[in-house]
Amino acid sequence: METTSRAVAQTPAAEGGQQAPFARRTVDDYLRAPFPWYGLDEAFTGPRRLMQVGTTADGAVEHGSIGHGDEPTIRNEHAAGGDQEAKEKFAVVVTVAANPSRRTADGTGLLEATSVSSAAWLAGVGLLSFTWPGQMDHALRDDWLEQQTETAWVLADDLEGDDWSTLSLPVDGVPTVFHYRESEFGWVLAGSTSSGVHVGAYGRGMSAYGLGFAVVKDIAAYA
Repeated sequence: METTSRAVAQTPAAEGGQQAPFARRTVDDYLRAPFPWYGLDEAFTGPRRLMQVGTTADGAVEHGSIGHGDEPTIRNEHAAGGDQEAKEKFAVVVTVAANPSRRTADGTGLLEATSVSSAAWLAGVGLLSFTWPGQMDHALRDDWLEQQTETAWVLADDLEGDDWSTLSLPVDGVPTVFHYRESEFGWVLAGSTSSGVHVGAYGRGMSAYGLGFAVVKDIAAYA
């Protein structure tokens, strides 16, 4: 996707496995989006937070994320004594505008179309950004992350492949089919809505099977 992120989604962790501070919790960019934002539905009663917004090169808001549950940290099994994953319970919902191929603002090029695969890739990369496999040296994580990001794209580009299954989850109360996969790092899913957006999600410690999604009625309340 031809986008730039207003958050540093892959900022290295601070020592001890703690998440580095993100300059992101602002509602202004969310309010500029010409599409509805999605989060978990009212059945989820835990904390919610704004995460990051992605824009095109000309500044148009194209996607963004809303976090639910615990504030995720990059998993470092050595620093966390091996039990950090068990303690963290979070789900992040990614909303992606459904756009066809279109010209850039200056008319000199084309922006890639967005699709369910776009939502799946953003969700996969989001999960990776909070993952640090055990037995991995700090200096090797960037190389690992680059390799896994490419793998996430390959997987997202083949949603009908054997790496994905399907499950039905409610979106605004309507049963909707999602592509779903699990890994040792957590789960990822992606689907489309009748509101003209694609929805991706990723998480750890929370089961995806009991989730439901709904339009966020007042995004400003999350500020």
